This record gives sequence, structure tokens and C-alpha cells, in this order.
Amino acid sequence: VYVIDDNESIRRSFARLLRSGNLLVDTFASPEEFFASPRKDENACIIADLKMPGSTGFDLAQQLTSSGIKTPLIIISASDDWQTREHARELGAVAFFRKPVDDQALLDAITWAVAGAGKKQGKDEGART
Repeated sequence: VYVIDDNESIRRSFARLLRSGNLLVDTFASPEEFFASPRKDENACIIADLKMPGSTGFDLAQQLTSSGIKTPLIIISASDDWQTREHARELGAVAFFRKPVDDQALLDAITWAVAGAGKKQGKDEGART
């Protein structure tokens, strides 16, 4: 699972949670840092904050689409309204969570995204990142 959030404490918190669920985790402070790093897109999922300095989760979603990257995206945000949720859905986010996030719901969404969305895109099963 790739976690992209400008807040270091949130990245650490998500990393601890995901590792407790036996998931491999890489964290990034920005979408730019994510795109500059080597990564595995199969059997993977991205969790991204909606509002970050410079780039937003929406910018990330558009970059993923324009780059042809089909890794499922879960958007996390402190703000929650129907327009934001709808825009996230239009940009291809497979889930949207309002902070603070329910730990089990997030773990379930990751499992669903990697297994369900990955199969729809023709990805092989295997180790989850």
C-alpha cells in the first residue's frame, strides 16, 4: 500500500495500522515524491490525502489516469461533502474516507480494492503492496 500524505504523523499512523494488517507499506510526503520513486503497481493500492500543499489527491488521480496507472486509489479527507465525494468518484477513486478514518473500514477497503479492482483490471493475485 502506498500512503501519500503531507502530514508525517498521519503517514506513520497509517503505516503502523497497515503493517499490523500484514500489508507492505511505502509512504510519501507528496504525489511528486511518489511518482519519482520506483514502485510495483500490481496488487497495490494508493491511499492519498485530498488536500496537500502543491498537489491534491485530485491532481494525483488525474496524473494516475494520464500516466495509464490503474492502481486503485483511496482518497482520505478532513472535509466531506457530496461534491467532493462525487468528484473523487468521477476521477476514479475506489473509496473515500473522512478523517478520522475507521481502521477496520480502511483495511477492508484496501483488501477490496486490491482484490476486486485488481481482478477487474486483469491483475494477477499475489503479494499485496
